[in-house]
Amino acid sequence: MGSFIEKTAKTVDLAISEALAELKLSADDVAIEVLDEGESGGLLGFGKKPARIRVYYGDGDGTDDFAPEDDAGDDLDDLDLAEQTAAKTRREENAVRIADKKTKSEEIDIDNAENTALDYLQVVLSGLGMHGRISSWLDEEQNLHFEVEGEDLGAAIGRRGETLDAIQYLTNLVANSNTDDHVRVVVDIGGYRQRRDKKLRDMAFRTAERALNENKKIRLKPMNPAERRKIHLALSDYQGITTWSEGYEPTRYVVIAPENDDAGPADEKEEYWDGEFDDN
Repeated sequence: MGSFIEKTAKTVDLAISEALAELKLSADDVAIEVLDEGESGGLLGFGKKPARIRVYYGDGDGTDDFAPEDDAGDDLDDLDLAEQTAAKTRREENAVRIADKKTKSEEIDIDNAENTALDYLQVVLSGLGMHGRISSWLDEEQNLHFEVEGEDLGAAIGRRGETLDAIQYLTNLVANSNTDDHVRVVVDIGGYRQRRDKKLRDMAFRTAERALNENKKIRLKPMNPAERRKIHLALSDYQGITTWSEGYEPTRYVVIAPENDDAGPADEKEEYWDGEFDDN
C-alpha cells in the first residue's frame, strides 16, 4: 500500500470528494478505507458526527483491479476455441466491472446531492425559525425528492409557492455542486406541491369537460412552465381534447380545446377562467 491521507467531513462522500480534490486524483486512482461513517441525524437542529476516511494513493493502491485484462484485446481469430471462450469471458467480466463502477459513481452522486441538499435545507429552515422533519426518496426517474413536515411552514411556501420554488431552485444548485452528473431535486414543504398538483389535475379535467360540452376553446390563467407541463400531461390521453400553450413569459398560458376544428373562440370574459384555482 502506498501513501495515504485522512479526511473528515459531514458525510463519507463529502470526505472522499475533498480528499480527491486535494490529491487531484480520480476515484479510479486511489483506494478508500472508511474509518468512521459518522452519524447523519434526522431532526432539524441536531448536529452530526463527522465521517472519517483514509485514502491510499501511489504504488500498490489496489486500483489495478479494474484495469482491462492484458489479453482482453486479443484477436479472437488467432485463438483456438477454448482460448476464444476464455477471452470473451474476460471481456464480459471487464465490461461488468466497468458498468459496476459507473453505477457506484452514480450512487455517489446521488448520495452527495442528498446529503448536501439536506444540510442546506436545514440551514434555510432554521434561519427562518422553523423546525420540522425532512424525509427524502428517489423516484423511478432518479429525481431526488425532499419532503418537509412540521408546524407553521407557510413562510417557507410563500404566495402561490413562490418562496418554495426559490428554495427548490437554490437547493438544486447546492446539491449539484459536488456531483459529476446532474441530479434533479424536488422540494415539497407541508404537502403544498401535492395539494397544488391535485388542484391542477382537477381543474384541467373540469375545464376539458366544459370545453367539450360548450364546444369552445378555454384559455387558462398564466402559469409557470412546470404548471403548464402538468396540465398538458393530465390531458394528454383525454379523449376529444387537445392542449397547447400561447403567449410569452411570464404571461404564457394553456389553451384547452376540442379536437374538432369548428370550435368557437374563447370568450374574452373567460380568458383566465380557472375554476377556483388560487392556492395559498
